[in-house]
Amino acid sequence: MAEDSDLEKTEPASPQRLQKAREAGQVARSRELSTFFLLSIGLAGLWLGGERMYRCLSRIMHAGLWFVPEAARDESLMRFQAEKSALDAYWSLAPFLFALTLTALLAPAALGGIVLSMRALQPKFERLNPMKGIRRMFSAQMLIELIKTLAKVFLIGMMSVWVISHYLTQMLGLTYVPQARAMAMGTGLVALCCALIVATLILVALIDVPWQLFSHQKKLRMSLKDVRQENKENDGDPQVKARIRQQQRAMARRRMMADVPRADVIVTNPTHYAVALAYREEDGGAPRVVAKGVGLVAARVRQLGEQHRIPILSAPPLARALYHNVDIGQEIPTALYSAAAEVLAWAFQLRNWQRGKGYKPRLPESLPVPTTLDPAQPGSPASRATNVSYQGDGA
Repeated sequence: MAEDSDLEKTEPASPQRLQKAREAGQVARSRELSTFFLLSIGLAGLWLGGERMYRCLSRIMHAGLWFVPEAARDESLMRFQAEKSALDAYWSLAPFLFALTLTALLAPAALGGIVLSMRALQPKFERLNPMKGIRRMFSAQMLIELIKTLAKVFLIGMMSVWVISHYLTQMLGLTYVPQARAMAMGTGLVALCCALIVATLILVALIDVPWQLFSHQKKLRMSLKDVRQENKENDGDPQVKARIRQQQRAMARRRMMADVPRADVIVTNPTHYAVALAYREEDGGAPRVVAKGVGLVAARVRQLGEQHRIPILSAPPLARALYHNVDIGQEIPTALYSAAAEVLAWAFQLRNWQRGKGYKPRLPESLPVPTTLDPAQPGSPASRATNVSYQGDGA
């Protein structure tokens, strides 16, 4: 499948895509900014330590050109003097070279930060393809680079022409002044020219940095297809997630159905709802809901109740209140204690009667169920928060 064209990539890069690009070593870089920092540090190093380096190197050169008869006849002495001169030259230039090296390493981090990625060093043999190389030569990016180079040459050239024309008289007059003064004045003119060139590079860097940021963001733009694919990878395939939820509901139903035989009574709507209650005096607390459901699940709960000879009571208000206000495994609220007590008492008496003890109990009537807990009552909070589908499985 062909890659998305730039016209299709209209969405900004996501944080995840930016992080992946950073791990691959793809960050915004500005060579003009690095060049500006390198030249600035170099010019500052020459300005601050140039005199010391000049004196040290002059002394080394003077000592090297001075003829010493003993050194001419002693090879070890000649080697010692050469090593000493080289070491002195190294220590005189070391601070300046160290500053330039450190700047060359850290200057690129001014835009994009420090990135250590071995993936950027991996060989890419597709770069050896001459056709791709030719296409890159005539690409829009190379055209921009050419324009930047020409603009930089033009600005630096104009600044150099201005410096030469402005200080031409002083330059020509150096031939008529003493050598030491001519060297000082010439060095000052060279330093001034370098400083003006560095100042010119500030303008180039201020133009290049926003362009590099824009170009980097544009290169990492995403199409709508990429965004959807990334969301699918992060959140998971919706079909797979739906399948997982379906399996979880099935497992929950199986666990719930396994608890139905423990129930003491099943309260029904009589057809839409079914809620199984269990009460264990030794556990303390209030009765708990061990199973509940609507539609097919309610029918299965009633079927298991009949198989295990669990009393089933049709009490629509209580069934609705229990279903919508109590989760499986939770105790019933205080407001339903009285109604649940009547139902459980009826269930216990019914079981005793079935065993040949006592008398057959009367069905509970007018159970005290608060209207605020019954979703069938208009205006109740439960009715406003409930949207029941009697065809679903309710789990």
